[in-house]
Amino acid sequence: MTQAEIKLCSLLLQEHFGEIVEKVGIHLIKTGSQPLRLIVSDTGTPLQQVKKALCVLIQHNFVTYHLHKRGFVEYEAHPSLVLRFLRYPRYIYNAKTLYGDIGELLVEEVLQNGNMQMSCVVKKVSDRLTETMEGKGKRRRSSDDDTEPQAKRKKQNQEDGESSPDDGVYWEVNFERFHQHFRDQAIVSAVASKLDQTSSEIVRTMLRMSEVTTSSNAQYTQPLSSNEIFRALPSGYNISKQVLDQYLTLLADDPMEFVCKTGDSGGGMFAINLHKALASLARATLESVVQERFGSRSARIFRLLLRKRHLEQKQVEDFAMIPAKEAKDMLYTLLSQNLVSLQELPKTPDHAPSRTFYLYTVKTLPTAYMLLQKCYKTIANLIERRQFETKENKRLLEKSQRIEAIIASMQATGAEEQQLQEIEEMITAPERQQLEDLRRNVNKLDASENQVDETMFILESYIATTHSKA
Repeated sequence: MTQAEIKLCSLLLQEHFGEIVEKVGIHLIKTGSQPLRLIVSDTGTPLQQVKKALCVLIQHNFVTYHLHKRGFVEYEAHPSLVLRFLRYPRYIYNAKTLYGDIGELLVEEVLQNGNMQMSCVVKKVSDRLTETMEGKGKRRRSSDDDTEPQAKRKKQNQEDGESSPDDGVYWEVNFERFHQHFRDQAIVSAVASKLDQTSSEIVRTMLRMSEVTTSSNAQYTQPLSSNEIFRALPSGYNISKQVLDQYLTLLADDPMEFVCKTGDSGGGMFAINLHKALASLARATLESVVQERFGSRSARIFRLLLRKRHLEQKQVEDFAMIPAKEAKDMLYTLLSQNLVSLQELPKTPDHAPSRTFYLYTVKTLPTAYMLLQKCYKTIANLIERRQFETKENKRLLEKSQRIEAIIASMQATGAEEQQLQEIEEMITAPERQQLEDLRRNVNKLDASENQVDETMFILESYIATTHSKA
């Protein structure tokens, strides 16, 4: 666990749950498994507050507990789950795209509460839909008691003599399925940009057919016959079986190697090489970073080293068609940023420089890991900047919220337009402009967080699939 990851986890926990939960969570992330007594003494936090913080963390699956062989309970934090806070907007948007407004509300409620009983989720979502239909205002966020631990609610229900039919059965969001969907979308988009829309639709069909039968960390999808793929194609694609076979052959022969042929039965058996697809996406991400930071010529050198694996400086100059002095400067810049590595191959045992080959190469996995750490730092900086912007304009935001609440209550009681206008004029023109600037800046920062998270997802998926292959 690096310092960049710990800092990002700290910011996320503090933003969503406050200082006490953040202190307990970060202590567990840094120290590993610990019993309650040690957590209390090490953090210097009162016992009851530590217990409440652990309840919140356990509720959201950020902390798990197990019985030690000596008989006491140990608590262990899972920082990778804390970092998924960044992806919550994508999960909710994806649910809306796939299953509409109700799917969006269901996923949002479960994400906000960590895990819930189905009856409780259905009740909350139906209440929110009813509110919306009756026009009682915009969809509200879950109230403060929504974050109350489920154990407390269960105890309260028992005291009231109530029991739900699904008592003791809790539901949580299956992040792996969402990640599988994000991965498939990225692969389909890459095929569409490299080849054409029909090719991407064929790949989408293959991924859709094997999404249930293929595990999230698999290297390949399940093999599918050409006949099965043809029958599963969307009705809008009126292509013949012969054209489909040509497309499949084209995809199998493409240098990207996203699709591979695994047999000849059933008109030919085809599968998608998920590892190579993610590796290709990760390489494209690395190339994009080099291009944005160091320019197109440095990107040309970087791309050349990715393809040729090992090259001497003279070979880089010749292949990239860049003057020697410029090529040397660019290589040393990339080397200083750890985007390129230098490998020595001595001809003789004495390692004399005159009798040694110096080969430049790109080690994709360490480079991807380094870039991932920079992504963590970037998102931490974005969160801190957003918090600073909000804190600087706290008084103005509070005033705006008060006025909005007054207007909403007056509208509900049927106030006249002139009265509403008078209330709105309580915010002056400069203040209105300042609010507009703040909203624009915060929206930009939020959009940047989402974009960096997309890069993080590609890199994390590539690193995970490389480790599982090993």
